[in-house]
This record gives sequence, structure tokens and C-alpha cells, in this order.
Amino acid sequence: MTFEPEQLGQSRTDLAEKLRNLRKAAGLTGERLGRRCNMSQSQISKFETGRKTPTLMDVERILRALDAPPDVITEINSLARIANTEWQDKRSSWRRGVEKRQAELAALESEATELRYFLPSMITGLLATPEYIRASLSHTPGDSPKTVIRKLERQAVLFNAAKHFTFLLTEQAARWSIVPGPALAVQIDRLVSLSHLPNVRIGVIPLGTPTGRGPMNTFTVYDNRLATVENFTGRMVFRDARDISEYLAVFTQFEQHARFGDDARNLLRHWAESCRG
Repeated sequence: MTFEPEQLGQSRTDLAEKLRNLRKAAGLTGERLGRRCNMSQSQISKFETGRKTPTLMDVERILRALDAPPDVITEINSLARIANTEWQDKRSSWRRGVEKRQAELAALESEATELRYFLPSMITGLLATPEYIRASLSHTPGDSPKTVIRKLERQAVLFNAAKHFTFLLTEQAARWSIVPGPALAVQIDRLVSLSHLPNVRIGVIPLGTPTGRGPMNTFTVYDNRLATVENFTGRMVFRDARDISEYLAVFTQFEQHARFGDDARNLLRHWAESCRG
């Protein structure tokens, strides 16, 4: 399925309208439909007014209860998948302010208890030194010093023992020269230090490790409820359980090939010494 980014917002409105029209065409009240698919009338109302976006599983239950024909099922399932996906382009984020983006990330991190990060190309801000953060912001418009401060403030979440973090880094991510060699060595030392936190797991995947698939994108999974996927021009936000399940499966596959604990720390120390050399 392909779509344009501008479709994402409109799809929620279209989905709500089509679900409402289907129910009315079937001659059912919201209450009767809710009983048929084991939902409350208020939940049906929220779906039909666009106040809440139904998941694909919610939509399937409603369509079964309405005995919708196959062509309608295909159309509405496509709308539901788009409606459960959000596109956030970088230019819009820059216009809103990079600091606001930091506040949004902090909110996601505060709400989640199990956070998984797949990092194929760079070290994420939660693990970064100030110099690394400053270098990574060199092509980003806005108030860089304030953004550096906000990124460093976010790192406090790593010391919340109620949360569990798993970071998977490829060797390229750990060794990519965003900063000069001596500064990169300090950055890698930082990874070694943070790996000793009891609630933080840092895994590394050395070059040459057979993984069975390529590391296409940076992505983060927050609990089992939301996944974000980044590229050069923006990020996709997935909220549907099936998409999230797929990213969890990809994460698990890479996790099985990563080195953790002392094995990871030995590799990281070796790479740090190489940078100093």
C-alpha cells in the first residue's frame, strides 16, 4: 500500500465517516453495534466522530458485526492502516522548534517502561556526550545550545530504575566519525559506562556478523504501543498493533546477534582505543 503524507490526517476523518455511514446503512444504533462487537456505545461514538482512531483489530470487529462486503472491507482496512500511521517531516519539526520535539520525546520516554532502540548509523541522544550532540545538530536550524541542554536533561530518564532500556548499535553506529577521533573515544567510553546501569542493556553488532537482513532504519519501540521509524526527511509513527509487532520481531532478530555485557564492553573499549590511536 502506498500513500502520500498529506493523506494521513485526512484518512482519520474519512475512516470515521465511512464507519458511521456503514452503521447507519445497516440500520443499527451505536449501542446495538457496540453489543454486536463487544464495545461500548461511547467507544463506537468516538470512532465515528474521529475523537479516537480505531486499531485495525477494532475495525475488523466492527466490519464483521456489520457483515460488510469484501470490497468495503478492503477499502476500510486500507484507510484504517493509514489512519494508524503518522508522518512527521523534519521541516515541520524545525518550524515548530527543535525544543518542542525534545519535549515530545521526553513525554514518550516518561510514559513508557520498556524502551527499545535500534541504532544502525548513529548514537542516540540519550547515550550521547555533549560534544557528540553538538556535532549531530550541525545541520539542524534553531537554537543549538538550548537543544543540547534539553537532550542532556532527557538523559536523566536512564537512571529511573522503574524503566528498562535496550539499545542495539551496529559497529558503524558506534564508530561513525560524527566527531574527531579523541572525542569519539570519549563517546564510546560513555557507552561502556552506561552499560553498567542495571536497567540499561547496550548491545553491539560487529561488522561481519551474519544477521539475515539489512539494518534499514533507525527505530524505537515504546512498550508495545508505539513505534517510530526515522529517515533523512522525517519519521513515521506507527500505532497499530500489527506494525508494532513487526518492529518488535525485527528488533528481536537483531538482538539475537548482538553482544552484551563484558563481550560488548571489550569490543567498545577496543574501538575507543582505535580512535585514540
